[in-house]
Amino acid sequence: MNASSPEASDTLMPEDAIATTSTTTPAVPTAPLASGLPNADKPAKPPVPLGKPETFAEGDYVVYPTHGVGKVERIATEEIAGHKLELIHITFEENRMTLRVPVAKARTAGLRKLATRKLFDDALAVLKGRARVKRTMWSRRAQEYEAKINSGDPLAIAEVVRDLHRNSGQPDQSFSERQIYEAAMDRLAAELAALDKTDKLTAAQKLNDFLKTL
Repeated sequence: MNASSPEASDTLMPEDAIATTSTTTPAVPTAPLASGLPNADKPAKPPVPLGKPETFAEGDYVVYPTHGVGKVERIATEEIAGHKLELIHITFEENRMTLRVPVAKARTAGLRKLATRKLFDDALAVLKGRARVKRTMWSRRAQEYEAKINSGDPLAIAEVVRDLHRNSGQPDQSFSERQIYEAAMDRLAAELAALDKTDKLTAAQKLNDFLKTL
């Protein structure tokens, strides 16, 4: 199935963009989170970035908080609910999905370009730190980990990997811990693969080899 086909396509309208649509128009759905984590239908709203808004171009690899790394296929003006909007078409090949994000709302939606090499090196430095596991119920911690993953921030995602990683000789992860750990590793690997211009499998192996040295 083609990623841009109606069956695999969805239009994302951030909360602060709803005001641009008619009040009589049905709510525009958002694509589901593929991770299957608890409370995945209520992702944390990403913080508004500081500084100048980023500009995007066709061919750019970008990160959308709740879906990870995607590629800008095109930027075009379309009419939705009687309003003309300039939309960024982002494809997520692995999920065979396309999102359309209004250019004017990209910043508040948390859309960003790939992390710089320095920022990703900082994320690797986070992995070297000591795990900081709170003494709270797992359900509460799971929600906090999920929120970090859905923030799209590589530093926050690295914290999840650090806290849930187990070396040989340590207690095994529970099923739900493993799910969240793998979701966080998947996000880091996807961004590292785009930075290194390689595939995600190679990037994941690189991260695993790095963790074995800690």
